Amino acid sequence: MKNSISVVSLFLFFSIAVCSQKKEQNREIVVDSIKNPEVKYLLHLDSISLSKSSEMLEEEVYWAIIDSSLHETTNQEDQELYLVSAIEKLTPQEMIGFRLRTDKLLFDSYNPELWCAAYIVSGGCSDGGFEYFRCWLISQGKAVFYRVKSNPDSLINEMIEGKESYEFEGFWYVAMNAFKNRTGEDLYSYIDYDTFVTNDENYPLLSFNWNPDEPSTMGEICPILFEKLWK
Repeated sequence: MKNSISVVSLFLFFSIAVCSQKKEQNREIVVDSIKNPEVKYLLHLDSISLSKSSEMLEEEVYWAIIDSSLHETTNQEDQELYLVSAIEKLTPQEMIGFRLRTDKLLFDSYNPELWCAAYIVSGGCSDGGFEYFRCWLISQGKAVFYRVKSNPDSLINEMIEGKESYEFEGFWYVAMNAFKNRTGEDLYSYIDYDTFVTNDENYPLLSFNWNPDEPSTMGEICPILFEKLWK
């Protein structure tokens, strides 16, 4: 009987010791991840029951992340890396929301006047080029985006001497890459496309009021850009 009690006591002692050790290791992991933001751990979506979403990230939060990326970086490559890192700090729901907010802004800025401005500054602009141009425009922050969206000719104020490209393809993928990095999953699989319809699959059919074969029509849409940049 005494031997049995001794065995049980010994078992309990080792069990408590092992549990304490695991708790300490977990505590060290949490502390280390706080001290060192480069330490990343995969989120397990099953444990948080994430379902498909059509909820956009709050707009002011969205623009605050972009503004921060502009303040902290000096070139497009670094801005892209910064954005991915910043989005990784959001919840999975918010990461999806960041992408949905981007898609909504792209949808809202899909118009022939802005396309004319992009065509002039780039010396031509395909469908894909216009998409990446608007990604670049969004990446310049809230004030620039809404000002140019309202008056495409004001894009002249954002021109930089010697700069040849006003496109930012990578911006379209920052939320997807962040989501993949943190969850190992494809963000597209968690978008509720039945509810979220303001995306590139549902762009309206545009009626163009300008024609590059008749350059003067572009001058009517964006007179300042046309006069200064069209050759």
